[in-house]
Order: sequence, then C-alpha cells, then structure tokens
Amino acid sequence: MANFFPRWTNLLPFKIGICVITLGIGVVAGFTYYATPKTLAVGYQPSQPIPFSHRIHSEQLGIDCRYCHSFVDVSGHSNVPTSNTCWNCHQHVQQESPKLQPLRDRFNPDHPDFGKPVEWVRIHKVPDYAYFNHAAHVNRGISCQSCHGRVDQMEVVYQAENLSMGWCLECHRAPEKHLRPMEEIFNFEYGDGDVAKYVANDEGVTTTEDLGLKLKELWQVQPRESCATCHH
Repeated sequence: MANFFPRWTNLLPFKIGICVITLGIGVVAGFTYYATPKTLAVGYQPSQPIPFSHRIHSEQLGIDCRYCHSFVDVSGHSNVPTSNTCWNCHQHVQQESPKLQPLRDRFNPDHPDFGKPVEWVRIHKVPDYAYFNHAAHVNRGISCQSCHGRVDQMEVVYQAENLSMGWCLECHRAPEKHLRPMEEIFNFEYGDGDVAKYVANDEGVTTTEDLGLKLKELWQVQPRESCATCHH
C-alpha cells in the first residue's frame, strides 16, 4: 500500500512540540515579568484631589514629614494629613489659589463637602495578608527614603519601590544598607559625607553602610526572615 502521508510529515510532531514549548516559555516569561509588583506598582502616580507638591513643602520649605504624617513614628500605620492640618497653613498662605478649592469647600458651611475629609488617593499599600509596622522601622533607623524614595523631590508622589516580599527580605538580610542615626531618619540628603560626625577615631567607617554595620551591632538589630514575621 502506498504511503498516504508525504515524507515531510514525519517531522511534523517534533515541529509542533518545539512550537508549543517555545510558546509556553514565552507565556511564562511574559507573565513572570509583567505580573510582578515591579511592573504593576512601581511608577504608580495617581492624580490627587489637590495637587500637593512634596518638592515645595518638603525640599523648598523644609517641613518635617511628621507635620503631615503625624502617626508615622508612633503607630503601626502612617496617616495622611487631615483638612485641619492643611488649613493651619493655608488659611494664611495661598488662600485664593484655585488648586485649593477642594480644601476651602471643607470649611464652607454652605458646601456639600463641609466637614468631610479630603479623599486622597492611596499610593503605597502592602497586601492585606501582610503586616508592616511603620513605627517599628522608623524607630530602628530606617528612613522614609528607603521605602518611598526621594519624596522630597517629587512634584507628584509615585511609588518608587515594588514593596514585594523579596524586596523586603533584601533589607531584612542586610539592614546595614539602610540603617542610619535616628536624627537622620527624615533627612533626605543623608550620605557618606555625614558619617564622620558620628564616628571618632575609627578610620574604617567611611560610608553609610559601614556606619550601618556599627548601628546594627549597637542596637542589636536582627530582623527576622520567617514567614510569621509579616504573615500573622
């Protein structure tokens, strides 16, 4: 009986197999990259009801982070400023700016939004099944900058780090890269040039990481790496 299929069909199953494997690898690689926190969260920059510039308030005017985020060093959760916090200054400064109309509405008894909080859009958020304590980190030498980037230079705040589990573990495994003296926690300009004023007769300590190792030993910082650390 004559061969019904041409000779080239003998290799067809192998060709199909190679195509399927290649496609599968492409799908896995694409999902691995595009479905990670790095691509889904980093750079997230929503518009806010009031265009608040951290560059002006933090860098130019030198307002301490804790004036607006008053719970950051005493509570497990940070907070956004209340309307009263903003109004403390803006009842005297830029009172008629159109950008501040939503704020003025909160203090206008004839407006529907009178007494309501400004609905700021949340940017940084860890999953509900993970626990992060702001005060525990801030009071152990971790700066705002380590997690939020150079917020003092942002006109519009965006998410600078992915806040993934792997990213958190990198810090827990090498906290010396982020530890700094307590008085430098809210100093976004802190760098190697500031190390000298915290060490005496120790020529081996010249970088912030060198000082971080000293602080890690002094403060007995031993971050845990077990699942129960964040997943209670």
